[in-house]
Amino acid sequence: MRHRHKTSKLQRPKAHRRSLLANQACSLIEEGEIKTTLAKAKALRPVVEKMVTLGKKGIAADSAGDKAKGVHYRRQALAFLRHKKSVSKLFNEIASASVDRAGGYTRITKLGPRESDSAPMAFISWVDQFVGNPTEAEAPVEAEA
Repeated sequence: MRHRHKTSKLQRPKAHRRSLLANQACSLIEEGEIKTTLAKAKALRPVVEKMVTLGKKGIAADSAGDKAKGVHYRRQALAFLRHKKSVSKLFNEIASASVDRAGGYTRITKLGPRESDSAPMAFISWVDQFVGNPTEAEAPVEAEA
């Protein structure tokens, strides 16, 4: 019986599933939105939201003057994500912009079936528009000559 085991297995062993979710979480943090299958997006959502909560706790601990707790939360995030650049962006940009939000940091938008194998596809992105690809947002508009 699988009582109290809510994790979707995604037809992968535990280590592979954990690596997949960590890599997708890093991609979401870096890119702002990713296109993936609906099942993977649904499995990724709670993982990413827990990372944002760690970031918010770290910011609160730093502002309260307890630097040791802030470092502890950063190390917890780094233990899962394994990318220092993603952790710093998570704590500095994403979590600091989500301080007022009580939860629900991500949005899943269904796209329809994939052409090759009819797998349902989806975008997972941040609800707030604070995270995006800065090159696209700041790119100058070229005038037609």
